[in-house]
Amino acid sequence: MMQDVIEINKFLETQFKLNEDILLSASPGFIGNLRKEAIHNFIGMGLPDRKDEAYKYTPLANAFGTQYSMQLMPSKINLNIEDIFTCDVPNLKTRLEVILNGFYFSSDNSLLKLENGIIIGSLAEASRKYPDLVGQYYSKMADHVNSSLVALNTAFATDGLFVYLPKDSELGNPIQVVNLPMTGLDTMLHYRNLFILEDNSRGEIIVCDHTLSPFRFLTNSVTEVYAGKNTNFYFSRVQNEHLNSNLITNLYINQEAGSHITTNNISLHGGFTRNNINITLNGEGCENSSYGLFFGDREQHVDNYLFIDHAKPNCFSRQLFKGILDDKATGAFNGRILVRKDAQKTNAFQTNNNILLSDNAKMNSKPQLEIYADDVKCSHGATTGQLDENALFYLQSRGIPLSEARLLMLTAFVYEVIDKINIIPLKDRISHLVGKRLRGEFSRCNNCSMNCGQIQTA
Repeated sequence: MMQDVIEINKFLETQFKLNEDILLSASPGFIGNLRKEAIHNFIGMGLPDRKDEAYKYTPLANAFGTQYSMQLMPSKINLNIEDIFTCDVPNLKTRLEVILNGFYFSSDNSLLKLENGIIIGSLAEASRKYPDLVGQYYSKMADHVNSSLVALNTAFATDGLFVYLPKDSELGNPIQVVNLPMTGLDTMLHYRNLFILEDNSRGEIIVCDHTLSPFRFLTNSVTEVYAGKNTNFYFSRVQNEHLNSNLITNLYINQEAGSHITTNNISLHGGFTRNNINITLNGEGCENSSYGLFFGDREQHVDNYLFIDHAKPNCFSRQLFKGILDDKATGAFNGRILVRKDAQKTNAFQTNNNILLSDNAKMNSKPQLEIYADDVKCSHGATTGQLDENALFYLQSRGIPLSEARLLMLTAFVYEVIDKINIIPLKDRISHLVGKRLRGEFSRCNNCSMNCGQIQTA
C-alpha cells in the first residue's frame, strides 16, 4: 500500500509538470503563483495515509489508485443543460448553475452582475475581470499549506462557481449548483468555488453532486465561504452519485462577528465519499449549526470530518451527524471542536448517532473536544448500534409488519436532520429520496436517461 501511495504521488507530480503551461495560462498571475506553491507543498506532504489520524479509517489510495485522465480544459459540448439534466424537485425556485467536468457551464454569459451588485458565474472569468476582489479571498481560508488535498486542488483547479454578495444585499431565490462529471473515460476532476458574503448580506446555496456517465470518477473540490459581519447564510449539499464515483469535498467557512450559518450535508449514494468541513468562528456572537446525514450499503464508504474552531468569545456551535450503514458498508465520523484561550462564553455541542443494519457494516466515530478557556459549556457524544428489538416487537404487536416497523424507526431516526432543511420543496424531496434509500432503492434525484444504479464498482 505504501508503494501505491508513492506511485500515486509521483503520477500527480508528473501530471502537473506535463501540464504546467496550460495550468499557468488558465489564470491570472496571483493564482499561478499559488499553483506553484501548492504543488511544492503537495510534493512535500503527499497523499494522507492511515498514519494520519484524520484519515485513519479512509484509505485514499483506493480512490486515487486508477490511472485517471486529467480534465484541464472545458468540455466542448454544444447542447442545453436541460438536455442532460432536469431537477425534478417540484416548485423548487432556484437559480441553476452547472459545473460540468470541473468547469462553469453556460450557453451565454459566463459572468453576470445584477443590478444590486451581486456577481454570479465562472470563477476563472471573475479572477480575470475582478482580480482584486478574488485575490482578497482566494485561498485565504482553504489551507493549501497543511492539507495535501487542498494543495492538490489549488495546483490543478482552474474554474468553478463564483458568488459575490455586496454589503446589505439579499440573494433572493437560492442558487442551486449542480456538479456533473460526464466524460467518456476514467477522469480526475478538480474545481473550486468561492462565495463572498459581505456585511449584512443574506443568501442560500444548494450544491448537488451527480454523475451522468458510467466511468470511474475522482472529484476533489474546494469551496471557500467568507461570511462578513451579521451575514445569514444557509449551505446545503446533496450527494447522489453512482458506485464508480470517488468524491472528496473540502469546505472552508470563515465567520465574522454576528454571522449565522447553517450547513446540511446529505450523502445519499456513492462509491467513496469523504467530506472535510472546516469552520472558523472569527468574531464575537457567531452562530453555526452543522448537520449531516449519510447512508451506505454494499461496500460503500462514507467519511465526514468536521472541525469547528472557536477563535473568539461568545459564540455558539452545534453539530449533529447521523448515519445508517448496511451490508459491508463502512463509515467514519471525526468531529473536533477547538475552543481557544480567549474564546470565553463558548457554547459548543456535538453529537454523532449511527445505526448498523447488518453484522458486517462498520462505523468508526471519534468526537473530540479541545478546550483552553474555562468559562464554557461544551459537550460531545457518539452512539452506534442496531435498531431496538423491543421497539420493533412493540410495533409488530400492534399489527405493523417487520419491514414497515423498521422503516418507521429509521425514518424517525433521520427526521431530526431532514427537518433542518430550510426550503420546503427540497425538504419534501429529500424525505422522498431518503425513503427510497431506506427501502434499498437507488435514490437518483435527476431525470437523466441513465440507469446509474446498476453500475457496479470496478
